Amino acid sequence: MPILKHAHPYLSDHDFACFAHRGGGLEGPENARSTFANAVKLGYRFIETDVQATSDGVIMVFHDDALDPLTDGEGIIAELPHSEVCQANIAGSEPLMTLEEALIEFPDTRFNIDIKTDQALAPTLELVRRMNCLDRVCLASFSDDRLARIRSEMGSEACIGAGPRDVTALKFASWGIPFMRSSAHCAQVPLVEYGITIVTRRFVRYCERRGVAVHVWTIDDPDEMRRLIRLGVHGLMSDRPSVLKQVAIEEGVW
Repeated sequence: MPILKHAHPYLSDHDFACFAHRGGGLEGPENARSTFANAVKLGYRFIETDVQATSDGVIMVFHDDALDPLTDGEGIIAELPHSEVCQANIAGSEPLMTLEEALIEFPDTRFNIDIKTDQALAPTLELVRRMNCLDRVCLASFSDDRLARIRSEMGSEACIGAGPRDVTALKFASWGIPFMRSSAHCAQVPLVEYGITIVTRRFVRYCERRGVAVHVWTIDDPDEMRRLIRLGVHGLMSDRPSVLKQVAIEEGVW
């Protein structure tokens, strides 16, 4: 596998990254403390996660806008104070973590953080600045506007994932079609989007030449994992971290 050259510390010291998607949502409750701990016990260095902000600006590790049906609580996180949100339990048994707790409790883990709402953006940036942990986080979003704000406020200090506009730019450029330039550090992409196959050898090689890592989500089938590793992608995100680990070992990229 070609070695990807990138200056940002999040990407600079490995050829392939195995991500436990939401900690490993098919092997434990998604985004729960115990699920993160299991991924770390398996040897994972990378965890993909999501963040939401409470009404008083506390950043919670959680994917959905609403507490139900994944917890025993009710209501929209953005409309509730932290004092109420922290009483909800994932799968009825585990309190939600704050992002700060996750960063403290798993100090050797690198996090891919999907910022789910505009409300969560500013307090997330304030938190990672205060904790001085930009070397071990990648900030991602499906919102081009949020990513533009991250670039404006954080500059080259932050590792930034590709948004829809960036992925379009990279895909068109891989076809040799002039388009806007992407400034993303990594392209975290599905296999197919709007009927177009994103992850091809040509796309991966183009991104590689640009120093952009290609991380593919969410891959749970072992045969697909093998195919993509052999294609040359730089990382996979899976809800089945034990399966991905075994395949990565067999393929020599763990």
